[in-house]
Amino acid sequence: MSGSKLSTNAAFAMAVGGMIGGGIFATMGVVISVAGKWAWASFLIGGLIALATAHSYGCLTRQLDKAGGAFAYLRDLGHDKVARVVAWALMLGYTLTVSVYGYTFGAYLAHAVGGPGWLPQAAAIASIAILAGVNLMGAGESSMVEIVVVWGKLAILVVLAAIGLSQWDAGQLVASESTGSGISGAIIGAATVFMAYEGFQLLAYDYDEMEDGKAIGKVMSVAILVTIAVYIVVVLGTAMLVGGDAIVERQEIALAEAGRAAAGTAGLIAVTIAAVFSTASAINATIFATARLGREAADEEEMPAIFGKTDSEGVPYAGILVIAIAASAMAFFGALDQLVQGASFVFLAVFATVNFIAYIRNVAHRGVAIAGCLGALAAIVLLALHLAGIV
Repeated sequence: MSGSKLSTNAAFAMAVGGMIGGGIFATMGVVISVAGKWAWASFLIGGLIALATAHSYGCLTRQLDKAGGAFAYLRDLGHDKVARVVAWALMLGYTLTVSVYGYTFGAYLAHAVGGPGWLPQAAAIASIAILAGVNLMGAGESSMVEIVVVWGKLAILVVLAAIGLSQWDAGQLVASESTGSGISGAIIGAATVFMAYEGFQLLAYDYDEMEDGKAIGKVMSVAILVTIAVYIVVVLGTAMLVGGDAIVERQEIALAEAGRAAAGTAGLIAVTIAAVFSTASAINATIFATARLGREAADEEEMPAIFGKTDSEGVPYAGILVIAIAASAMAFFGALDQLVQGASFVFLAVFATVNFIAYIRNVAHRGVAIAGCLGALAAIVLLALHLAGIV
């Protein structure tokens, strides 16, 4: 283990940083194009599924009393082959997520400073490389970055939302290219950008790093409630400032345009700083926890031994490097929509699995666990039907 433990404040920052990082900066246009004026409900529905799942994660982790998340729960049940599949799926999902955050970092930075066409990709790779380096220094340095970045970006986002909401006009929520309506459109929108809520489960891999592991369920739940509130007010406030069509058209940098509309150049700079810090903190939190998932799986001989290699402080340096290199390649070659949807599929499936495990183990409130399971499954089905052009 590394020498420094995660305080409750740092654990909260890790969870919020893992969620808000790319969830609002990169995916708002995607969800509005699907759900239209019900985009705010998409973030609410996704958050409720995540909240139910946090209850299951917290109860299962406390019962098992060790890090590992869904992988460890399945191992404890004796389902080693399924655990191996889940471990690999999670590694893919988290690597996709890091690539989305890097992609978004590059888009906002390049929009702010201008420059050649290759700058967004170069900035994306640089951000992943730098935050991988921060992780190589150990948990103490990583957690301090999280605390500073998370509280700073929350302040900027709340101010932006308040300015937008003060100019309320319901007509601004509508996007002419929106394909969905009502509750079905809202659920499809929630499924499309579900990776926006995956970050809280990173704490299940950081459990052994926490000063107060018994508080894991409470920390997860509070982080999700804060994130739900931020997502809803920001999507509504941004729509008031620039309109649904502009958000869909410029989805990669929609919040930057909202900042410009709210406060001119100063607003643009403030939102760009928030976006850069937010995506950076999400990269940091995701690499931090994913490398520890790989270490746990390697220790159980369910993943290659390279993921189990650590330095003298217990930092899984080899896993950090592998994740960073793979995510950089995806950020360079991938398209944002494909990266987001691929990650969302993975996490919806994992959330359904975790809720089902909590239900059959009877360690969580059974009604909450089954609601989380069915909600995740419904989102998977609707997303698949939407991508197939059926709904």
